[in-house]
Amino acid sequence: MPAAPLCTAWSLRAGLRVPVLNAPMGGVAGGRLAAAVTAAGGLGMIGMGSTATAASLAAELALLGPARFGIGLVDWVIRDQPDLLDTALAARPVLLSVSFGDDLSWVERAHAAGIRAATQVYDVETARRAQDAGLDVLVARGAEGGGHGEIRLATLPLLDAVLDAVTVPVLAAGGIASPRSLAAVLAAGAAGAWLGTCLSACPEALTSEGARRALIAADGTDTLTTRVFDVGQRLEWPARFPSRVLRNDFADRWAGREGTLAGDAHAAAELAAGVAADDQRVAPVDAGQGVGLLSGSRPAAVVIGELCTGAQQLLARWA
Repeated sequence: MPAAPLCTAWSLRAGLRVPVLNAPMGGVAGGRLAAAVTAAGGLGMIGMGSTATAASLAAELALLGPARFGIGLVDWVIRDQPDLLDTALAARPVLLSVSFGDDLSWVERAHAAGIRAATQVYDVETARRAQDAGLDVLVARGAEGGGHGEIRLATLPLLDAVLDAVTVPVLAAGGIASPRSLAAVLAAGAAGAWLGTCLSACPEALTSEGARRALIAADGTDTLTTRVFDVGQRLEWPARFPSRVLRNDFADRWAGREGTLAGDAHAAAELAAGVAADDQRVAPVDAGQGVGLLSGSRPAAVVIGELCTGAQQLLARWA
């Protein structure tokens, strides 16, 4: 007998064929990746990171075509650039995610526009606060995840705690890069999976070629959490949100010396030049602890298809 379709009550209500969303990774998840994820049956998210503008969001929206989509924004960026939030709301995504801050006043504006609202949470307290603010979906982002986030709990302990604390749907994020890990979070009660690193090397992603090669070559133990790159690039990320990245020479040299780095103009210039040259000895590459499972640059549809088919078979076997 064939396995039952891979779905959850939430994914069915959301009109998804599979309970998968791509994480809205700034500089990685543009319009092409979002369209590909939606075409594969999930919900594609366009990510606007710390250097986003209304114009850059408009450019990525233009690449979507007719695909259903979501948008992910950074809290402190939209406070500095309110037109970025205006542009996102005007685009009418089916889901708007704003994370990395405590101001949830944007939720009312999203609901007024008929848009569902999501945010990342890292513990029971932030999950309850988000539910009380009217969030429709929570993303339990574990410490294994790539990019920025609070380092509080691993994905499964966090998911357990949040599911016990709230009644709204909860997506699992962090380290989900195989059929086993996808099946595990769905079996634990997640409404879906928020996938990042496993889609970062896809040809549809905005990832540079150098970063793509580094991701494919990396092992799961090759990541670290650090503020070195934010400090070196003079980005205003709050200290509570370090970034999980691939370890490289620049990170090793400046780890523990962020105060000195903040005033070192030569190091800042070196970092800027490394980013411009796509030099992975210097430039940051966001990566979660599932990075060691990447085997190549494959289309998003292939990655999602293999993950979901494998997870479906495992869940049927476990049932």
